Amino acid sequence: MIRIRFQQSLDELKERLLVMAGLVEQAIQRAIEAYSSRDEHLCELVKMSESAINRMELEIDQLALDLLAMEQPMAVDLRFILAVIHINVDLERMGDQAASIAVRVLDLGEQPNVDLPVDIPRLALLAAAMVRKALQAFIEGDADMAESVLRLDDQVDDMNREAFHALGNLIKNKPEQAPQALSALIISRNLERIGDHATNIAEDVIFWVRGADVRHHALSDVGS
Repeated sequence: MIRIRFQQSLDELKERLLVMAGLVEQAIQRAIEAYSSRDEHLCELVKMSESAINRMELEIDQLALDLLAMEQPMAVDLRFILAVIHINVDLERMGDQAASIAVRVLDLGEQPNVDLPVDIPRLALLAAAMVRKALQAFIEGDADMAESVLRLDDQVDDMNREAFHALGNLIKNKPEQAPQALSALIISRNLERIGDHATNIAEDVIFWVRGADVRHHALSDVGS
């Protein structure tokens, strides 16, 4: 009976985290769509969702800490709870990044539209794919899928570096377009950070499933 109650608590913890993950994914998608459409309403929805995400982070954190304090879980269950605590933080920070993108889209809406030498939609699609795949890896407890997220991180980093150089040159050569370039630069950085948080989630899935801490190891070391 005790074990059944404990498993029910673990299931509740996972379900709450997945609800929060859904809110965060929605915020990211809305922020990305807002950039493409310059939709101020979507930006406001993203900003409004931040408080709900923050509230859920506190609730999940408290539930996880209560389980650690009262149940004293062992082995894989302990790793699961620790992974949830870490993932919870990364999801909240993704929500912050989505809100930051929304603020910058609103700034862009106040400026003349110019062609920027950066493919923000492509970077956004890749970052969103990392988030989706990392969360799917968590849902399925799939360490192999989590590894595939780690491989995508370099692509996002490369695209962000390219954006930094291209937009930096634009600011230098066309200072009248500096406000638009700066907003795009920050959006690119936000997307790169979202990719970093997705990578963190993938690493936590690997830790939970395999008991391997891969945060400071090359991908070739994973599972060895």
